[in-house]
Amino acid sequence: MPAIVVEDLRKSYGPVRAVQGVSFTVETGEVFGLLGPNGAGKTTIVEILEGYRRRDGGRVEVLGEDPARGARGFKRRAGMVLQECAVEPYLSVREVVELHRGYYPSPLPGDEVIDLVGLSESADVRVMRLSGGQQRRLDLALALVGDPELLFLDEPTTGFDPSARRNAWEIVRSMRRLGKTILLTTHYMDEAQNLTDRICVVSHGQVVRIGTAVSLRAERAATSIRFVKPDGLTVPEVGDLMPSGEDGLVAVVTDTPTRTLHELTAWAMAHGVELERLEVTQPSLEDVYLELTGGE
Repeated sequence: MPAIVVEDLRKSYGPVRAVQGVSFTVETGEVFGLLGPNGAGKTTIVEILEGYRRRDGGRVEVLGEDPARGARGFKRRAGMVLQECAVEPYLSVREVVELHRGYYPSPLPGDEVIDLVGLSESADVRVMRLSGGQQRRLDLALALVGDPELLFLDEPTTGFDPSARRNAWEIVRSMRRLGKTILLTTHYMDEAQNLTDRICVVSHGQVVRIGTAVSLRAERAATSIRFVKPDGLTVPEVGDLMPSGEDGLVAVVTDTPTRTLHELTAWAMAHGVELERLEVTQPSLEDVYLELTGGE
């Protein structure tokens, strides 16, 4: 049974239709990425799945239950990292973790969770004295402490430095290896590409595409081959030729990069020239995302 089922989900705020007929499923044990620009409806979707917000229409099941009913069993089985979390500022990291352990029937050991998120050296520091990145790690610890089956991670690495982000990625990978299901929202395309099994792109409250990072990039498979145009020679017609925007550089855009590159290098060798600054570039996930969301 899928961990999450969403069918024709709808939500409006007065005249604003924030979510307009969104449908997707998240399989058990999957890391599912929910991507979209600010205002696309991501947070509304996640809050409905978490049971914090009522939907106007459609069907939603999370771990086999309707989150709108607020069942205690469902809440015990899910962990959440919200965009903004309010944590007791005058308690220490260890005290906050131990407090939250008491909310669950079978929590993980507190020191184990603190170590997992990289806060062992700050275990006795009051929350109010933590940096922004450390507070975000604490948010992640509180999501993990109940040993949940399902994790909602809403932009979990915001405010992290590059090293902390990579550590957080390893935590997510560890959770996946343990069979946890993870719904991840993020604005970092490299994060989505490295962590997710599938990606759902939403824009203006609607799903515009669902697929793996590889399949989404393959839909926009045109490859750009750039090089300095040799003086006095005309580039052969092996693809769409266009200026690259840099001095002396041209770009050949092609759907058959292996054959096109072979033809270009054969042409260069036949004329006894080097293709200076030769570069082959495939579209990134960010390129695809910007195209799907209209550049937002």
